[in-house]
Amino acid sequence: MEGKGKEIAVRPSINKSSVECHKYYLARRTTMEMLRDRGYDVSDEDINLSLQQFRTLYGEIPDINRLRISAEHRLDSTKKIAVMFCGTGMVKVNEMRGIAADVLNRESISGLILVLQGHITNQALKAVDLFTFKVELFEITELLVNVTKHVLRPKHQVLNDQEKESLLKKFSIEEKQLPRLSTKDPIARYYGLETGKVMKVTYKDELSESHVTYRCVG
Repeated sequence: MEGKGKEIAVRPSINKSSVECHKYYLARRTTMEMLRDRGYDVSDEDINLSLQQFRTLYGEIPDINRLRISAEHRLDSTKKIAVMFCGTGMVKVNEMRGIAADVLNRESISGLILVLQGHITNQALKAVDLFTFKVELFEITELLVNVTKHVLRPKHQVLNDQEKESLLKKFSIEEKQLPRLSTKDPIARYYGLETGKVMKVTYKDELSESHVTYRCVG
């Protein structure tokens, strides 16, 4: 008797460099959107860059130094932020010191965002506290999707100081009486909110009218 031949499933090979390039593309795009939503001057052209255009500009294996972003706030030219991508290796204290020297030698900034792919050591984390400006750390996986665009997410709006005072006065309440929003909340981190900032949250679905609440970061 002739044995029946077994079917062998052949999976298409995945180009690791293509996957890495796609991750950089998504993370950089989300970061651009995040800066724009914080009030920084970011062009639509940069945000709407296609994956193919990204590959043409930066290559299949992008040089992380070329992915660097610098942006100035639209309403306050003294507010400047830089975004730097770290490689896949472990981020040690020496690398953090090198980043500090690089940033300080190039430009005067008021904020820095580091996009991490590898583990960061405790010593390197302590070195972050030595920076004279705010440093935010994001894992690259946190930036592959824009959290504010999720279909189930309510609409969030950051109140300025005047709007916050008007809100407290309108309801005759103190800041501490508002519901809290953790500084570690993904939305708070997306907008880079400090303690005391207030967000207007609008919930809306097809079956009910919109519902508005306010939350204070802290």
